Amino acid sequence: MPENSISCKLSVAIIFCFKKIKIWYKCHERHITTGAFVLGFVIDNFTLTRIDRLFDNMVLLSYLLIALFGIVGYSLYENKVVNWRFLTAVGRFLPLFVQFAFGGLFSGFMIFYTRSASIIESWPFLIVLAVLLFGNEFFRKYYLRFSFQISLFFFALFSYLIFFVPIVIGEIGPHIFILSGILSVLIVIIIIRILALFIESKIQKSKRALIVNIASVFVAINVLYFANIIPPIPLSLKHADIYHFVERTVAGEYYVKKEKDLWCDTFRINNIVNLRQGRPVFVFSSVFAPTDLNTQIYHIWQYYDESKNQWITASKIGFRITGGRDMGHRGYSKKYNVFPGKWRVNIATEKGRLIGRVKFKIYNTQITPVLETEIR
Repeated sequence: MPENSISCKLSVAIIFCFKKIKIWYKCHERHITTGAFVLGFVIDNFTLTRIDRLFDNMVLLSYLLIALFGIVGYSLYENKVVNWRFLTAVGRFLPLFVQFAFGGLFSGFMIFYTRSASIIESWPFLIVLAVLLFGNEFFRKYYLRFSFQISLFFFALFSYLIFFVPIVIGEIGPHIFILSGILSVLIVIIIIRILALFIESKIQKSKRALIVNIASVFVAINVLYFANIIPPIPLSLKHADIYHFVERTVAGEYYVKKEKDLWCDTFRINNIVNLRQGRPVFVFSSVFAPTDLNTQIYHIWQYYDESKNQWITASKIGFRITGGRDMGHRGYSKKYNVFPGKWRVNIATEKGRLIGRVKFKIYNTQITPVLETEIR
């Protein structure tokens, strides 16, 4: 059989297959996009383990690039400004790529931000992430809108740079956050300027929506950050508890003693500490920080004043932590003259951003409680 004939039949078969795939995709588009979202979520839960790991950041960066490729490619395909055979073949499917990428990104953000979050302080931002994650399917039809795509990409990019820039620089603080925001805005402006070379009329039509949406996202994230609602990512609390005794051993481990828990303690909101007069109490914490990130954290001891109906700060004890240890940098503080009543210790950054909290209630006792020994 002539080679030309074989080649011709192969081309016809490929075209026929593409047409069949397009028809099948059109009939099952809703279920396919939902599957793409679920797939991204499952992949993230199995692959993302540590915020400063190269592989984890490569996964999130690849999602950002896939989303960007889908947004740019679909804009060129929709407006028919280029006649690339590849783009013509896959153009219809590009919103699926965008949805898959955003599903992966927001599930990744949920994983990392919840690890750094104190639910008490950070629940509004976590709700935003949850809405974007679980509302991914609801937003499916909006993925065809250029202004929505760019706005969501800007939010994802800003959310990523909030923790990626501190990892690279080795510092945290408001100035690093501001730098992350500036970089996010510059990157999105560059993308829009490049796209304007191909689809200027579309950019002009969407100009007002783009400015309003991007500015709104930028302002909202800044308000949430400076209101201490965004978690202090990339820091995260691995462990924190109240103890009767803490001592660092020569081997570098921590020797701790804690009251033996009763079965009913499982249902208590606050820890119960039975303390003999004049004895100190200790709060021990393990805070994870990325490698090469050194910073100051504080144990802020507070008691609840019933007459004033508010928490009063009794002392603020700080120490430096060094990043890199999987289970977090360990440290403790102790306090004497702790009187009966409700107490809590906020574990916070130098700028007061809450990493975690230990709540407990002090009771005076004349009998030494039964203690359990642990090595931390």
